[in-house]
Amino acid sequence: MQQTAENLDVGAAKAAPLLNINNIEVIYDHVILVLKGVSLEVSEGGIVALLGANGAGKTTTLKAISNLLGTERGEVTKGSIQYQNNEIQALDPSTLVRQGVIQVMEGRHCFEHLTVEENLLTGAYTRGRDRAGIAEDLEMVYGYFPRLKERYKSLAGYISGGEQQMVAIGRALMARPKLMLLDEPSMGLAPQLVEEIFEIVKLLNSEKQVSILLAEQNAAMALKYAKTGYILENGRIVMEGDAATLADNDDVKEFYLGISHGDKKSFKDVKHYRRRKVWLN
Repeated sequence: MQQTAENLDVGAAKAAPLLNINNIEVIYDHVILVLKGVSLEVSEGGIVALLGANGAGKTTTLKAISNLLGTERGEVTKGSIQYQNNEIQALDPSTLVRQGVIQVMEGRHCFEHLTVEENLLTGAYTRGRDRAGIAEDLEMVYGYFPRLKERYKSLAGYISGGEQQMVAIGRALMARPKLMLLDEPSMGLAPQLVEEIFEIVKLLNSEKQVSILLAEQNAAMALKYAKTGYILENGRIVMEGDAATLADNDDVKEFYLGISHGDKKSFKDVKHYRRRKVWLN
């Protein structure tokens, strides 16, 4: 019996999520409540889609994880964020990067006056003098993004939007992420480029075991590549589940996939809506 109990404990430990967000609330300027009891999990090796319209709270959720809210006078006022079973709200962003939590910001944010290769190398700033490892990872990035190898001397401000998105993801890879937070990677890109970017993200997940939390408005594309999904509306999670199940849900089809059979409503108006609010002790 004792051995069985020990085996159960080991199994429970293995099943613990890489990232666990429990009922967080985020306030800006001490007044504006943006996230209202958000809870979600990202498993080791998982791809999780966080879906919602513009202003739903997706970017705020990612910034709460990477602890970048302070730059916009925001803070987590309730709940907890655990990464590898440790609370991380008090850690500064550079410490989180060293621990493998990397955010690819919305809008790409390349250094336009630097070359493509110089941009990529900025992603390795926390790795000190590991020159051999950095050179090896640079070639790895070029392997995933051959187009960047061709443009490595070009200034980032003069390459296409799709190439800039590749630079942003490649820069994150240079930090050797365990958890990558992708914020609207499809924004402003042609459909063909969006497909190419998502295919590379899928490869990174399967070949490099990078866990991914993907914040997207492009629900069809996100649910195609994700394993699980959460739908955020007005700062609350209103639906969650297996990605394939969500993609087949009539309400998701109406609100996010453009398959409508009448006037557009809020998730609060449909029978599937279930407010998830777990009060903290």
